[in-house]
Amino acid sequence: MLHLDTGNTAFMLLCSSLVMLMTPGLAFFYGGLVGRKNVLAIMIQSFVSMGWTTILWWGVGFSLCFSGDLASGTDFGGIVGNLDWAGLRGITLDMASPNDTIPMLVFCAYQMMFAIITPALITGAFANRVTFKAYMVFLTCWLLLVYFPFVHMIWGGGIMASWGVKDFAGGIVVHNIAGIAALAAILFVGKRRVADTGPHSIPLVALGTGLLWFGWYGFNAGSEFRVDSVTAVAFVNTDIAASFAAIAWLAIEWMTSRKPKFLGLLTGAVAGLATITPAAGYVSPATACLIGLIAGVVCYYAVALKNRLRWDDALDVWGVHGVGGFLGIVLCGVFASTAFNPASSGGVDGLLAGNTHFFLVEVGAVLLSSVWAFVFTLGMLWIINRFTPVRVEESTELLGLDEGLHGERAYLEQGP
Repeated sequence: MLHLDTGNTAFMLLCSSLVMLMTPGLAFFYGGLVGRKNVLAIMIQSFVSMGWTTILWWGVGFSLCFSGDLASGTDFGGIVGNLDWAGLRGITLDMASPNDTIPMLVFCAYQMMFAIITPALITGAFANRVTFKAYMVFLTCWLLLVYFPFVHMIWGGGIMASWGVKDFAGGIVVHNIAGIAALAAILFVGKRRVADTGPHSIPLVALGTGLLWFGWYGFNAGSEFRVDSVTAVAFVNTDIAASFAAIAWLAIEWMTSRKPKFLGLLTGAVAGLATITPAAGYVSPATACLIGLIAGVVCYYAVALKNRLRWDDALDVWGVHGVGGFLGIVLCGVFASTAFNPASSGGVDGLLAGNTHFFLVEVGAVLLSSVWAFVFTLGMLWIINRFTPVRVEESTELLGLDEGLHGERAYLEQGP
């Protein structure tokens, strides 16, 4: 039964708007990182998710994620929900969400914004190489076979929830599965024939980072689904971890290259944001400092490893989101504390407080999610390629995807 709290409802509508803003922010972030000939091609992959994912979410996504549960036997094996709410059928104005102080429609809108941005994260890995038609098929299949099941398994009363898995705002559900899917995609698609010489516009990357950082407060603090002290902890932890990770990355790169790189600062901030996400509402601000530092260092060296292995992860999706999400879940298993999220509110103690079981559950869950995302992504790309080419033709890649695929240019030709 709905016990409407207008303050909580207004807060969640604001958080939904903030998370929505993250997808255009991601488009700017990625758009600045690629070369001038491929700006629109990478940006449209984020923006089209805002439209197509919304349609899928309305049609089947919300129902597959949140209808039914394992305990009552009304879902499909604890893996995915049923179709009782397909087309938002049966969602009434007075229907309560899992938090009974906000309407189900508000909960639906908030979760939809997560669904929009998650597959868009993957696009940075195969930048400049994938046809738009194949991407649209991939977007659809990946949501159905990877994203929707993990939302249900962890947040929708599915099998991982029954194991005791905790993921405050999407370490597994968003970042880990997207980053591991990115790794599978780059291994399948292969290297670019013409690699970008570097970001064509670091100011665009900075704009995108600012929008992402701003939106992330809604992403993490909103995942408490009400305004209380845990909301404040998640908000503060988000900023602290991002800041420590940004400075850690900047410092390491400064020491190695002898120059403080703006791009390193920006990338480090995103790594910190991704890593704190699953733990934001379960750990103390002091722990958030440590998580941020660890994120900045580990993700920096993950990107360095990727470069040494010559994986063409164009925009470091695996190193930042895949590794960051994995790391955040493991660190949540270590540092979670009921002192900052009481057990009565869903909090749990981690390994340092003597809860070895919770730590092992977190590690097992993120290992399973990594394998699932990798295998399903690789498999669906192989199948898609049987029906329509996944990779663009060489002539299109050389010309640039903006003009070759979309018939548009991001910038006017410069005069003499």
